[in-house]
Amino acid sequence: MAPPLARPLRRRGDTSGPTGPSRRSLLAGVAALGALGAAGCSRVPTEASTNGGDLLSRLKAAGVVRLGIAGEIPFGYIDRNGRLTGEAPELAKVIFKRLGVDRVQPVPTEFGSLIPGLNSQQFDVVAAGMYVNPARCEQVIFSDPDYQMLDSFIVRKGNPKGLTSYRDVVEKKAKFATGTGYAEIAYAVEAGYPEGDILIVPDQVAGLNAVEAGRVDVFAGTALTTREVVKKSAKAEVTEPFKPIVDGKPHVDGGAFAFRPTETNLRDAFNVELGKLKESGELLRILRPFGFTEDEMTDLTAKELCGG
Repeated sequence: MAPPLARPLRRRGDTSGPTGPSRRSLLAGVAALGALGAAGCSRVPTEASTNGGDLLSRLKAAGVVRLGIAGEIPFGYIDRNGRLTGEAPELAKVIFKRLGVDRVQPVPTEFGSLIPGLNSQQFDVVAAGMYVNPARCEQVIFSDPDYQMLDSFIVRKGNPKGLTSYRDVVEKKAKFATGTGYAEIAYAVEAGYPEGDILIVPDQVAGLNAVEAGRVDVFAGTALTTREVVKKSAKAEVTEPFKPIVDGKPHVDGGAFAFRPTETNLRDAFNVELGKLKESGELLRILRPFGFTEDEMTDLTAKELCGG
């Protein structure tokens, strides 16, 4: 994500779905499961001095890879049946199986603790749909993105204020809301919206409620999460997806897996398998159950998003 970061931004932000459990309840359940999993599995040894790292060979020997997740629908969470799922874990299951690692083990944490947890070896890979941005690229290395994401607004039916961009929100003095830690905070501020006037809500469900109740004119989120949350609303609708303006240019975000900087061999092997899934179309089949469409498929690279 290109805007200057005054605070850590989420991959995106909270993404609990309209029909799924809340993020808070997910984290509680995931934490319990993670504790049980950690008790039954010894920690993978620290990285060797091998050029490019030898984590992949050690994961093959152990037969399991530990995935850092943040309990967020649809990116990575534990479902009502106690099963690890989401776009990133399901993709990880396929790719690591191809790399010779049969099992994945969730290690739940708060989103803001994913990078510190990765670098302190609490888990092996971040599998949380994390947005790639230059600030994060200074701390970890990323696979190429497995999805791209545009923004969209939740507005009242008929979009009475005609809001289709952050500039519209500023010029029409609309009451604006977005989620805790969302990238959309920075996008709105860059367009000229006073940060102190932004209503911060927990997630897109709360954002929908705020729009329906008339407390705000617009809630900003990802195209995926906004279109999912309004499906059952009789009072609100979602705008067409659009690219936010960052540094004067239209910007597209991309989500990816994160690895420790020493483990380039694992990252490169992961990218090879990811590329095969993109080419065959299997990637979309894996992600489609979580609301992803052809519009979210991408050829963006981590290098591009890191600013390199």
